Amino acid sequence: MEGASTSSTYQAPVLKAKDYKSDINPIWCPGCGDFGVLAAMTKAAAYLGLAKEQLAMVSGIGCSSRLPAYINSYGFHGIHGRSLAIAAGLKAARPDLTVVVAGGDGDGFSIGGNHFIHACRRNMDLTYIVMDNEVYGMTKGQASPTTQPDWRNSKLTPRGTGVRRFQPAALALAAGASFIARGFTGDPSGLTQLIVQAIQHPGFSFLHVLSPCQTYQPEQKEWKHLVHESEEQATDDPIDAARRIQADDGMSLGVIYSQSLPTWLPPHLSQASLPEIEAEFHL
Repeated sequence: MEGASTSSTYQAPVLKAKDYKSDINPIWCPGCGDFGVLAAMTKAAAYLGLAKEQLAMVSGIGCSSRLPAYINSYGFHGIHGRSLAIAAGLKAARPDLTVVVAGGDGDGFSIGGNHFIHACRRNMDLTYIVMDNEVYGMTKGQASPTTQPDWRNSKLTPRGTGVRRFQPAALALAAGASFIARGFTGDPSGLTQLIVQAIQHPGFSFLHVLSPCQTYQPEQKEWKHLVHESEEQATDDPIDAARRIQADDGMSLGVIYSQSLPTWLPPHLSQASLPEIEAEFHL
């Protein structure tokens, strides 16, 4: 336009939480805790002022892994247990993106367990939100890696599993995660704050979210009476964090461990064209 100034800079619009919600209606069961994660994620994105094209949500398979479909940003719904591998590839190719990974206790700690421990030690700048309901909710209530060994409410394990359960926070700490926190879907304000801190942390952030399953674990309704704010501040000492995790009842909320550690990216991001890359492998 004639006479218009060329020195002004583009100002991104100020977005509200509702702007990050897609037009797809969630199909979770009524009362599912994952609704709380969706609400907290959109509020966190608005608080951080993330441009929708700068946010990428990646997931695997399971009830919780539907989350990218409900967020108005880039999203990738991957295959079972491979969300962290996909997210790592995306972050390596596009380090400018804010990459958030969503999954559940089955997707993350069973078939995806190997990817989880190596994502922790690699310490790429990813945020991993695991919605833990201690059950495979999408496939009719099988026991998961975090199910109590004496849980007998499933027809598939009427005598309980008899197997010791995973401790996600302890596993993340031992594998080298640089940020570990626990939240609860019934505490939306607290969960929003934890997501904000996890995204802001430079490195691999593991957010363990207690997310009740009303359908296959109705007894988890009592979690709202059992969760409590941690009496201890976050520590940057892994020995102190390990003591705290082992002494905890698994229901305390807040940041457990936060340490500044070197993040990893491929040392040389190639800008070569596909023919140039193919030429390097020509024999």
